[in-house]
Amino acid sequence: MTGAQRPGLMPALVDWLEAEGIEYEVHEHEQSFTATATAHAEGVDPQTFAKVVWVRSSEDGDAFMVIDAIDHLDVKKAARALHASHVKLVPEDEIERAAPDCEVGAMPAVGRLFDVPTFADHAIAQDAEISFNGGSHRISIRVDRAGWERAAGVTYRDLAADR
Repeated sequence: MTGAQRPGLMPALVDWLEAEGIEYEVHEHEQSFTATATAHAEGVDPQTFAKVVWVRSSEDGDAFMVIDAIDHLDVKKAARALHASHVKLVPEDEIERAAPDCEVGAMPAVGRLFDVPTFADHAIAQDAEISFNGGSHRISIRVDRAGWERAAGVTYRDLAADR
């Protein structure tokens, strides 16, 4: 499906999905600012909605950490995934500069669009399909998880905080 003309949908994401041959659905929904609220607005199980946390380590640079909407990132686990002593969140003003086509907090789960690796929690691998933000707080993308995983070069690690 083509969605390049939809306001708020990140054009580079659409180009990437189409170049990689990943089938996708564009879901427009009420504006929402948390991953769980976005999953509900989209009408999908929050355990199949991927939340992106952009982190930085002094040893290994930036990375996307992708976890289920209902989970929280364990920064110690993220540091271990990056073989770093610690990680911190990338400041919002830097995200705005690095991703001018995205609203802050609405990053798609594709680090390759920003030249950073993508790590995902093991729980993500359990889903046949996943959704994630499409660059806007009003648009989500639903994709085949295996196709996304392959094309995005996802590395799986234990990232979610223990419940």
